[in-house]
Amino acid sequence: MKLSLCLAVYNEINFIHYPLDSAYDFVDEVIIVDGGSTDGTIEKAKSYGSKVKIISTDNLPMFHINKQKALEAATGDWVIQLDADEALSDNLKKEITEIIRNNKEHGAHDKLLVAYWLPRKNWFLTRFLTKGGIYPDYTIRMYKRGVAHFPCKSVHENVEIKGEVGYLKNDLLHYADPDFARYLYRWVRYAKMDVAFILERKEKLNWFSYFIWKPLTWFFLTYFRHRGYVDGFPGFVFALFSALRNWIIYIFVWQERHKK
Repeated sequence: MKLSLCLAVYNEINFIHYPLDSAYDFVDEVIIVDGGSTDGTIEKAKSYGSKVKIISTDNLPMFHINKQKALEAATGDWVIQLDADEALSDNLKKEITEIIRNNKEHGAHDKLLVAYWLPRKNWFLTRFLTKGGIYPDYTIRMYKRGVAHFPCKSVHENVEIKGEVGYLKNDLLHYADPDFARYLYRWVRYAKMDVAFILERKEKLNWFSYFIWKPLTWFFLTYFRHRGYVDGFPGFVFALFSALRNWIIYIFVWQERHKK
């Protein structure tokens, strides 16, 4: 069975090696939808070999649109969709191989499953986080071609699947935040995306909720209930800034609504 790797990228030269190093020799084709990278990302991707197919387009604020384009261009029986900062662990590749083999050769139960949730480990500051509600960070990243579709309504959305979804046991590795500067960049970026949707829906925000209730609730759940303290100082920082994100959203919305 043919296996496709799908990526949507924009200026990812410092990260593109993660999916390609881990999956290039594992898959039959690599579909990359590029939003107009100018940092050498595409040249780096092409250096891996002839399996790489580049589709050039615009860098859209809703980047799930480009992810959907990659899915539509894939020709494999199965698709693995990764971000540019994600890698397949060796044990995960073994598990995927076994899943595809069983789906092809064995019982009807396996064939009912058309997609899989993958447990994702997130690197933050100096370690992979193991608590705080951030692990296992399940995400649907493997599916039969044609059953998955991105609604393209929210930056935090997963694909929608037509059919039954199972679970894999081995980890997808996520290197989104190799340093704190990168984390802050993404922190603000995602907050602004949420702000755009709030403004579009003309949603009313309550300052008490965004400055007091939501941050305190989020920090308590992340750090105490979900035992973020087990991850040491990185766990504390993650819980704190995850909670303070509500402040940033409110401030950005207030600023936009009070511009002259």
